[in-house]
Amino acid sequence: MSTSRLRSLGVDPISGKEALASTRSDGLLEALAEAQALKAATVLLTVVGAVLEAGKASDTELAAFVPSLCAALEECVGIMAVD
Repeated sequence: MSTSRLRSLGVDPISGKEALASTRSDGLLEALAEAQALKAATVLLTVVGAVLEAGKASDTELAAFVPSLCAALEECVGIMAVD
């Protein structure tokens, strides 16, 4: 039995609103949501990596990345768990 779940398909660059879809395993929208999640995680990794490499961020600035990193990690783990 395939269950549906609400997934992000990204943010509209003009309105700033997040596009959400109710997806089913192995469906087209699920694949798009997974691709978006991996793309977002890759961008976040690049940004955080650059900040860490520069070595000039304060602890407060670095702490600001924690919620986004946690959300991206949770999404990626969720993708792996379904597969």
